[in-house]
Amino acid sequence: MTSRPQAEQTVAVIGGGASGLVAALALASGGLAVKLVAPSRAPDPRTTALMDGSVRALQTLGLWDALRPNASPLRIMRLIDDTGRLLRAPEVEFRASELELDGFAWNLENETLLAALDEAVAGESRIQRIAASVRQVVEGPERARVELDDGASIDVALVAAADGRNSPSRRAAGIGMRVREYPQVAVTATLAHSRPHGDVSTEFHTKTGPFTLVPLPGERSSVVCVVSAVEAEELAALEPEAFARVMERKAHSILGRMGLVSPRGHFPLSQRTAERFARGRIALIGEAAHIIPPIGAQGLNLGIRDAATLAELASDAVRAGEDIGGASVTDAYERRRRADVASRGFAVDLFNRSLLSDLLPVAGLRGLGLWLLGQSSGLRRVVMREGVGPTRDVPRLLAGMRL
Repeated sequence: MTSRPQAEQTVAVIGGGASGLVAALALASGGLAVKLVAPSRAPDPRTTALMDGSVRALQTLGLWDALRPNASPLRIMRLIDDTGRLLRAPEVEFRASELELDGFAWNLENETLLAALDEAVAGESRIQRIAASVRQVVEGPERARVELDDGASIDVALVAAADGRNSPSRRAAGIGMRVREYPQVAVTATLAHSRPHGDVSTEFHTKTGPFTLVPLPGERSSVVCVVSAVEAEELAALEPEAFARVMERKAHSILGRMGLVSPRGHFPLSQRTAERFARGRIALIGEAAHIIPPIGAQGLNLGIRDAATLAELASDAVRAGEDIGGASVTDAYERRRRADVASRGFAVDLFNRSLLSDLLPVAGLRGLGLWLLGQSSGLRRVVMREGVGPTRDVPRLLAGMRL
């Protein structure tokens, strides 16, 4: 095996969000030198439900033991039709125990996750963190040059671009986005409540979209409330106590009296998918590659699978003495990530549109599908297993295997 110069075994990870930090740690665990370009970030009051595969990846990277006490399992997922339409779907419950899992996912606050990732990055000798922003990325035949806003530049073999929905790296690669806008806004918050949640995540299906309560440690839950743009503005104008009362009514008081304990977020819904997930020496990760509405907790879990897949391909290339930024790596990354992202996006889009439609046949089909899931344990297990994560072409980190 031919030894390659240092620049040819170095990866620049651009972006200090959760996807970028996981990518840096995963790549370093595979023996690669990592330049993490991550300027300071604003506080993130949101929460994330980490699916079983993402938890396994964090376990493999040595992070989960510290995170586990601050996470709440989703042991039961309950779906309730609250559309008020003539044809209504039956209530359905999915239990993680049917898959022999402790939970479908584990919900925790993003700041807790980011703090643990930051600490792990600081303790990893293969990662050099650079507190700067990227001015531009210039590709060459054998390496890419990342030019920073402080005048410095770094030469690397591969750029892992986790630089968000407005990714400068994606623009540098000349990759466009396919965009589908929805007439909805997701309102997010964390609520305290007077009754225990019992590790149950409840999703009310309404005419404007899902209203979802996701358990957090203690008597707290995060809420994702999908409404029209007009109602989102009305909710934003409410005082905290009035906002909590509205959330309590939407939840039909199943968790008792509620109080707002976090800042509120407002996110217009859209689905955006890069035309390619990699081109040249630039591979896109997380929201730089795909943005999916916050329905079904797919967003960061997809980003973690992006990071794990790229790290696996790059570390295998290093062991084979191949170019980690060559076409064999980036083409394989494009191929392996496309089906997963496309299938999740299709499912979320179909479900969301079924809630917005007033057509009786659509409501009937949705209700029939949920009734069948409630009646057939075999069908239910298949759907639950696929919802938790892909069952084919699973990255090694998500299977609990080291790179």
